[in-house]
Amino acid sequence: MDSLNSLVTPYLGAIVVLLAAACIGLLVAVALLARRTARLDERLRGLTRGAEGQSLEAILEDHLGQVHDIGIRVDTLATRAAVLEAVQRKAVQRVGLVRFNPFEDTGGNQSFALALLDANGDGLIVSSLHARTLTRVYGKAVVGGKSEAALSDEESAALRQALASGPGPARPG
Repeated sequence: MDSLNSLVTPYLGAIVVLLAAACIGLLVAVALLARRTARLDERLRGLTRGAEGQSLEAILEDHLGQVHDIGIRVDTLATRAAVLEAVQRKAVQRVGLVRFNPFEDTGGNQSFALALLDANGDGLIVSSLHARTLTRVYGKAVVGGKSEAALSDEESAALRQALASGPGPARPG
């Protein structure tokens, strides 16, 4: 033990200064770590704000559940949108109306040809011929923008109007 004392005694001042510097360095490191920990705690509070004391894991699990539920809802809406798109193609989208006067003894263009078509150009043409004593109504089927029955000039004009209206490119009549 004496040999250890004799070895340390000449350097005792330097050892004390070195240990004091080490202590000061450690105190600075502890202060920096405390400051960093406080900032991390603040960030964690920011992440869990409004979570009623839940752990971060519980919050993330809740958010993942919500994302999963939203994914299911988006898939459901996409399916419903596809069904609606298929159905709307069969809805009346193209309309053409021509009013005319087929007889000289009546006035006011009371007669008409009305073409009602879907997106594919399928539908019907309804014609009404109005005279003083009676009104006649006719219907003709249209498939792909064409009628198998012969069309009057007014019915052809209504069909052209309908094909030119509505969404998408018009098909020739």
